[in-house]
Amino acid sequence: MRIGHWIDPFRPAEGPPPQTLLAFLFWCLKGAWPVLIFATAVSCAAGGLEAGTAYILGLVVDTAVGGGPENLFDPANMVKLGAAVGFFLVVRPVLFGLSSAANSIAVGPNVNPMVLARLHRWTLGQSVQFFDDDFAGRIAQKQMQAANAVTNVAVETINVVAFALASIVGSLVLMTAISWHVTLVFLIWFAAYLLTIRWFLPRVRERAAGRAGARAVVSGQIVDTITNIETVKLFAHAEHEDRAALGALQGFRDRALGFGRLAALFRFCLMCLAGMLPVLLIGATLLLWQQGQASEGNIVAAGAVAIRLSQMTGWVSFALMGIYSDVGEVEDGMRTLTPPVRLTDAPGAAALRVPQGEIVFDHVTFAYGRTVGGVSEVDLTIGAGEKLGIVGASGAGKSTLVSLLLRLYQPESGEIRIDGQPVESVTQESLRRQIGMVTQETAMFNRSAMDNIRYGRPEASDDEVRRAAEKAEAHDFTLQLQDHMGRKGYDAHLGERGVKLSGGQRQRIALARAILKDAPILVLDEATSALDSEVEAAIQTALHRVMEGKTVLAIAHRLSTLSEMDRIIVLDAGRIVESGTHEALLAREGLYAQFWARQSGGFLRTEAAE
Repeated sequence: MRIGHWIDPFRPAEGPPPQTLLAFLFWCLKGAWPVLIFATAVSCAAGGLEAGTAYILGLVVDTAVGGGPENLFDPANMVKLGAAVGFFLVVRPVLFGLSSAANSIAVGPNVNPMVLARLHRWTLGQSVQFFDDDFAGRIAQKQMQAANAVTNVAVETINVVAFALASIVGSLVLMTAISWHVTLVFLIWFAAYLLTIRWFLPRVRERAAGRAGARAVVSGQIVDTITNIETVKLFAHAEHEDRAALGALQGFRDRALGFGRLAALFRFCLMCLAGMLPVLLIGATLLLWQQGQASEGNIVAAGAVAIRLSQMTGWVSFALMGIYSDVGEVEDGMRTLTPPVRLTDAPGAAALRVPQGEIVFDHVTFAYGRTVGGVSEVDLTIGAGEKLGIVGASGAGKSTLVSLLLRLYQPESGEIRIDGQPVESVTQESLRRQIGMVTQETAMFNRSAMDNIRYGRPEASDDEVRRAAEKAEAHDFTLQLQDHMGRKGYDAHLGERGVKLSGGQRQRIALARAILKDAPILVLDEATSALDSEVEAAIQTALHRVMEGKTVLAIAHRLSTLSEMDRIIVLDAGRIVESGTHEALLAREGLYAQFWARQSGGFLRTEAAE
């Protein structure tokens, strides 16, 4: 098997991500540990060669000095010199190459997508509230940040920490072979080095986490502005958004400066310690040589290992600083992403079956955790195949009712049943597959028109997609589309959130998506609000055809679109206050009749809007 395939980068994680650092790291890296251990072992072997290199250099010097120039090429000396040449030309390159391949091919390219896939999969399962409470850009930034940081921690721990520890152990063995005095000098220096590291790194970790948080705020602010750029321009608030971005950037700059000052002081202290090591080790070995307790080769070996460790001091320390910085970023991402804000399927939840399509709201109450808003004590039965219109002023609870049906939120009390099955007892995926939906704020992906319509049923053929578009009166304008890359028709990309389409075009694409899905329950939430009267009239036949045989919930401010519903309910302050046909409600002269009387161009107006 090729080394690049030793880790399965798309292996799912087991269970939710833990909220403590070590457990979180183990969760992220589970399944990769055999390869990580192998890469660590090879890195340790390569690190041990550093002391071996110094030892062989010393051996070569002692061989040359001991035999004199005239005996340099004696057979016994040639064996030693040949072994040294083989070490430098074969053993060392092969071992370092294997270590590099393990890290650069087996670990790095696989760990990052593995961790990112796990975090993204977990985030997708969070409830709508999780996304409502944060910036989309910040959440995406945290996913990328945490995945990159976990990968860096794994790679640098193998590449630097394991290598350095093996080098230090090998150096201790070498120095002990020279003299315990040299070993003692090195241990004193190493203790000072560890104390320096121990003081700096926790502070580095803390400041790195603060810098990462400030960076995410910048990303969130900028993405929020760009996402709403049309609103920014319409209200002429470019200067306001610039000030907001500069404020976030100032916070990031302050955090970065604090981190930079600490890093500069850390580097200065390390350079001082690094400069001391060759002086101490070579000096101690020279004193031993003067007393006849060390050879010339020992001086070379001690000097070589001292210079190498001195060079490694800065490299290792900055790698450790990077690891601690990454650990800070991992913790920052972990705090954002891991808290479970989700509606989970009940243990043993079954797939929803909808043989008829009856929907029952049984004393359902939900207020988003507040004392006002949402719906209260809603008792409603929607018969199989019934077409129900829902009317009410803004904030009356219309969208809440639909969100509860889709189980985007969990009722605080009461129960919702579809064909006798409580929605909390079935899987959320199966529930939402049985419900088609067209909303006023139509969601579009920056993908092709074909992909956006096919989202209703991913396995649908191109012909089925086109037929759905024709039924939704979307086919003709789709053929005229062309994006900036020259892609045309159904292959043209629609831009982020479908910005290249008019509101009416977006809703017709969404309607085509719902037609293609062909679910037994259909929800229309202001489904024709963005259509002009001519287009709306053109697709009414198609809309009626789509509704045939389905249970329909239709929310509309344009009351004329509800006049042919089997029944209309009126919501006020989260309660059902009226119910009946269009004619019966008009005859009742209640709230619905007032709404109808206040229509202007077919749109609902409330007293609050007057």
